Formats: sequence, structure tokens, C-alpha cells
Amino acid sequence: MGIRTVSDLTQVDDPAWPTLARMFQRPGIEVLAPPEWAPEVLYRLQITTRSTLGALALYTGGVLVDHGWLRLLGGGGYGLPDLATINGLGAPEEGAVAPQKLVVAFDVLGGTFAVNGGGLPGPLGDVHYFAPDTLEWHCLGFGQGAFTEWAVSGGLAEYVADLRWPGWELDIEDLPPGTGLSVYPPLWSGAVSGHQVERHAVVLEGLAVWHQEMADRMSPLGDGLLGGDPPSEGC
Repeated sequence: MGIRTVSDLTQVDDPAWPTLARMFQRPGIEVLAPPEWAPEVLYRLQITTRSTLGALALYTGGVLVDHGWLRLLGGGGYGLPDLATINGLGAPEEGAVAPQKLVVAFDVLGGTFAVNGGGLPGPLGDVHYFAPDTLEWHCLGFGQGAFTEWAVSGGLAEYVADLRWPGWELDIEDLPPGTGLSVYPPLWSGAVSGHQVERHAVVLEGLAVWHQEMADRMSPLGDGLLGGDPPSEGC
């Protein structure tokens, strides 16, 4: 099909953004304005704006969901990486291989959501969650479009209920988009109890990488976010 221009990627029937824009009008959601380099991000991704990811890349800097618990990635800025850079995508080249895991979102605790490009168990295109309490990938069983709707429609809140604590909304409401909460003792340590937990604001992307590094150390067969895979629950 060859390398497509920004014009090729945006001149599509049935673009995703109008539906997403209506979806994002729900309470507890904030759409960050797209940066001036958003068209370049879309070009590097080589996906059209008919897709949810393409629309997020071009029309947003990112989207904060559920009072900022989830940060859907887009064109970047505000301390958030863009969809192309976080996935190591430079200028497109003929015959380039797509990432085995395409990172699409982080949560405030440094959990990572990624689309399966062949590097995780289960169907291609399904979203998986690398959980900060298990250090494992968990298959959600649906693709990016359904993931986005699920997240803004209450599915996220139910899914992460065990990770939340009384007053979590107040603790995260003033955090910048690129900032997460590091928990001590770590959630995966099994030593967490309500009266002992300390939470500190840290760079979100670094927190997500740290969880991956800890998984690598505890599982010699796993190479983490940019390499091989820790254990994963199949779809």
C-alpha cells in the first residue's frame, strides 16, 4: 500500500472523531488540546482518522478519563508522550514492522494498556493491561475502539475497583497529566495495607517503565515493554 501522507490518512469516510467527541462529553473526562505536531504523530503511526487511535493522535493531546485515573494517549504534550514516540515509531519506511505491543494508555498507578500486535497471547488487536499489582499482562478481550467506550462508560471503574482507596479522587484530581502515583510498599509486594501505604507523585512514564523493569527482574523470561513478554492471561 505504500507510505501514506497526512492527507491520505485524514481524507476518509466515516471518521471516528465526531463519535469520540460526543463520548468524551461525559462527566469526569477532559480532552487535552492537540499539539501543533499532531499531524506528524499521525503520519508516523500510518493509521487513518477512521480509527480511534488515529483520531486520538490528530485531535487530542491525550484524554483524561475518570477524573484522571486513566490517560488515553494521543498527540502528546502536557507531560504525556505521544502515540508514535512511546512506541518507538520514527519516520515511516517501506516494509517497516508494526510494534508487537502498541501502548495506548497509562493509569495513574503506572499500569499500561497496549494493543496486541502479535507479542501477547490472544487475538491481534485486543487490548491488554499490564497491572501494577500483578506485574502481568491481562487480556481485556476487545479492541481499541471498544476499550475506549468501555473506559468512559464505567467499565474501567469496575475493573480497577480493587486498586482504589477511599478518597482517591481527591488525591489525583490536581495531578498533571504526565504525573502518576508511586505506591509504597509496591502493590505487587503483597505488603500493602490501608494504614501503611504511602503515595508519591512521580513521572508517569517512568513509573510504568519501572513496573516493567521489576517484572523483568522477577521473571528472567520476560523482557518487558520494549522486548519480550512477562506472563499474560490469554483472552
